[in-house]
Amino acid sequence: MRAIKRTAVVVVSLLIFFGVIIFILENQEVTSLTFLGWHTPSLPASVFFVGALLVGLAIGPLLGLLAYWRKSAGLKRRMHIG
Repeated sequence: MRAIKRTAVVVVSLLIFFGVIIFILENQEVTSLTFLGWHTPSLPASVFFVGALLVGLAIGPLLGLLAYWRKSAGLKRRMHIG
């Protein structure tokens, strides 16, 4: 069973990897973003999207860890009180 799970994770990871590569190759038109008067350099559109993906992949687990710590601290407090 462990080998099947490992194989499934590898297959899904490869599909995501190749999907991102195809996305990058398909979105090479140069663009610039503006936000509150701040302008980015002209880069391929895929750079902005992949950058947003990576930021989300970094922030998501951090928020999950924060929620885990808060829940853990609350449970510890309840254990000491009760």
